[in-house]
Parts: sequence; C-alpha cells; structure tokens
Amino acid sequence: MKRSILFFFLLSFVGLSAQHTIVITNVPESTPVDATLFLAGEVNDWDPGNQSWAFSPVNGTYVIELPQGSQDIFEGKITRGSWQTVEGNENGGFLPNRTFDFTSTDTIELEILSWEDIDSNIEWPENLYLIDEAFFMPQLNRSRRIRILLPSNYFDSESDYPVLYMHDGQNLFVPEESFAGEWEVDEAMLQFESEGYNGALIVAIDNGMENRINEYTPWANPNYGGGQGDQYTDFLVTTLKPFIDENYRTLPQREFNGIMGSSLGGLISHYGAITYQSVFSKVGIFSPSYWFTNDIYEHTELIGKEENMRFYLLGGGNESEGLFAQMENMVSVLADAGFNPNTEINFQFDPDGQHSEWFWAEYFPEAFDWLYLDGELSTINSSSMIDAAVYPNPTSGKLCLISSAKFNSVSVLDQTGRQVSFFQQDEMNQIDIAHLDSGIYFIKLCSDQGCVTKKILKN
Repeated sequence: MKRSILFFFLLSFVGLSAQHTIVITNVPESTPVDATLFLAGEVNDWDPGNQSWAFSPVNGTYVIELPQGSQDIFEGKITRGSWQTVEGNENGGFLPNRTFDFTSTDTIELEILSWEDIDSNIEWPENLYLIDEAFFMPQLNRSRRIRILLPSNYFDSESDYPVLYMHDGQNLFVPEESFAGEWEVDEAMLQFESEGYNGALIVAIDNGMENRINEYTPWANPNYGGGQGDQYTDFLVTTLKPFIDENYRTLPQREFNGIMGSSLGGLISHYGAITYQSVFSKVGIFSPSYWFTNDIYEHTELIGKEENMRFYLLGGGNESEGLFAQMENMVSVLADAGFNPNTEINFQFDPDGQHSEWFWAEYFPEAFDWLYLDGELSTINSSSMIDAAVYPNPTSGKLCLISSAKFNSVSVLDQTGRQVSFFQQDEMNQIDIAHLDSGIYFIKLCSDQGCVTKKILKN
C-alpha cells in the first residue's frame, strides 16, 4: 500500500516523464528538520549546494528529477549544502562516491546512512588535532580538512620537531573514515617514540574526493583529465607550510621536512619533492601512478639534482603489471639526474605487495626510519639479551659503559635521531660528550650480538 502511494506521488511529481529520478527513501534521525538535501556529482561539477540540484520533500521522501539529457552513469554524493555536511557511512565516516546508473532504470532509490558532521562516532588518536575543517586553498579556490599528529610529549617539552606532509589524510589514522583500511601512522609514530625517538609532526591533508585526480596530477591525462598538481603543491609550499611553521614548534629547514603519499599521492609527492628541493629533503613514494603521464620522467630529468635528497620508493608485485618497469625506469632517471643510488635512493619492491593501505602501512615504519632517522633507530631493542649500563646519568661530560658484551662502536644521537658523535675501538668503557650542548641524547651501543640504546641527559 505504501509503495503504491509513493508511486502515485512520484508520478505526480515527475509528470509521467521518462527523465532520471532519484528518491531518498530514508534519512538519519539526526537530520535537521529544516535541512535541504542536494545532489553533488559529475552532473553539476560537484557543486554541493546548488539550488538547481536540491531535492524536494515528497510524502516523507526526498525527490529530484534530473534535467533532460543528463548522463546515464555518473558519480555523486548527497549533501546538506556543503562538503562539511556530506553523507557518511554507517559509522559517520567517509563514504566513497556513489555511482548512479540509469542504463536500466529511470528511478534510483537510496538511503542516507549518516551525516559526517553529525553522526561520526570515530575516535581519533589522542594526539591527533584538527587544524581546520575547511582550510582555504587560495591557489585552487576551495577548502580542505587539515589535521596534525603531534608527538606524545609535544606539550611537555620545548623541542622543535621535523615535519612530514602526507596526502589522502582520510586514510592515515582510523579505518572508519578511510577508503579501504588505514596506514596506522599514529601507531607507528608511538612505536618510534617508545624506542627513543623524540617524534615528528605529521600533517595530514585530506584528498579532495572529486578533485583528487586534478590535485594530485601536475599534467592532464587525455583519458582521465587532471592537471592542477602545480597549484596544489604551491598551496603546500607557500600557504600550508608557512602556517604550520608559524603555529607549531617545527624545524623549518629543508633537512627536516618531507612529503609522502601513495598512488596518485605518490606521483604528486615525487613532483613536489623534485620541484621544491629547497623546501623538502625527503620523499616517500608508495605505489606511484607514473603511468598517468610520461612528463614526470622528463620533469625529473629537466630539474635534476639541486640538493641532497632521499627518495624512498615502494611497489608491489600484485599491483599493475607495468609498475616495476616504471619504477625501475624512474630510479635510473634519478640516478642519471645526479642522485646517488646508494645513499639517496631506496627502492623496495615486495612481490606480495598490493595497491592497498595495509601494504603501505606495513612499510611506513621502514620508510620513515630511512628518511628521517637514517636507520639509526631500526635496531633499537633488537637484542634484548645485551645487558648494558651507562652512568652517570645525568652527566656533565664523561660516561662510563658497562656491559656483558664487547662494543665495537658507540653512536650518540640527538632527539631527531641524527648522529652527533661516533666512537669506535676494540674495547671501550668510557666516552666523553662534554662538547655537546645540554639536552637529551641517545647512546647507541653496538656489538657483534646486536645494538642497544640508552637515553641520557647531558647537563
């Protein structure tokens, strides 16, 4: 009976035409009573609040009749007038674009599961903070959610920190808002801290959903469009980074700043790093979409090496068939451009790797370690069987070392994980760090059995 009534109202509303019609049969209880719902998608240039694409209330439902000549298949979403009030998944998190397919029907019915701004029950990591829900990007005349992951000791210290800028921010921290799993970046950074690393700031820039291809591609593809990557990277360098450096305790020099992403995010990371070598010294390029355009090879060759850099490249055997050859080609281009393949390029290819967040999460710690720590902390706690003591602690200069193992070398690391002193001899039981500034350091002691690290305070 209800379906018959609904059908009657629909016929009255659309005037018995054969035009495409979308009917929202159910909305969350949280929906404001005065809310106007809108269709945003490829059919209207993804405008989230265009009155010409507003749904009309009809007998407890929401109905929109698309203009004559609208495409039969397109992607889109439902909003309440802005991208901040977009529909969400069952948890109030990110919902991928819907596909509206009218090839075999004139009417599509759907339900709204949640609204991202109202119904989200996602628990962010304690040290993940919202910078702005709609940070304005003047180069692109649009806004974007930006978040920042702070070290757990940020508010209890006066340290300045390195910074890593990461794309696809929705996929980095919690699975509920990600497209298909998360990178587990917060867990990885906490693990580094537990091993003695002082921490780094992770700036997460959400992708632009319908604008993702445009923003992550510096050149257009004849089949997929794009080409706004230059404006996007200009936003990172001239708008976002100055804001971060001004409002947070950062190490703003290029030596302490990096950029990282996957897929098209890997492509734009490569482009941003090679173009702005005066700003970034580190780049993580995961499963890069080099297939999108050959211009990235020519651009890399044209720019060449301007500064010392670190490129971490990752690919998987279960990704696109040509990925290995594309990445191998890029490694050759980088080497020919002047980058040292032994110290500045780290190319990893896992035959079991897939184009997926779980794969990138698995290798994120290794990439961060190599890019930011030079592998210095990768062996911390690698040999729990080594018994070692370092005293006095705190110290004004000289340290005594006692251990069951004979150490071959002793490295002194600062809070960023950089080596500031190195000692090597057959037998050692005392080192002198009087020349170092006051502060916290890490003493890394290595023997044939492995390495162990101790935290010390220099007065």
